[in-house]
Amino acid sequence: MSLAINEIIAVVLLVASLFFFLASAIGLLRLPDFYTRLHASGNSETLGLMLACLGLVIYEGPNLLSVKMVIVFLLVFLANPIGTHILAKAALKSGHPVWTLKDKEEE
Repeated sequence: MSLAINEIIAVVLLVASLFFFLASAIGLLRLPDFYTRLHASGNSETLGLMLACLGLVIYEGPNLLSVKMVIVFLLVFLANPIGTHILAKAALKSGHPVWTLKDKEEE
């Protein structure tokens, strides 16, 4: 059973995307406040999706499905940072507290 070079590259990219998705999940569980969790999920998920889509496009080769995956990635690439920014701005305007080092000392 030999793998073609495009399959090897696709597997490497999918494993790298899994790393970023796991980092995002761990960040959501471990970081102290809403803003840092939002930052971790927004950045890591966008990069993880980029690597996953790129790996699947390389695996599939040039066809209509690859074009659809690129379009989905571009939509998420544009919408995810905008949505993250809007959520953070709304939380700040509504008075959601920002975690500081002083909060850690009080614990």
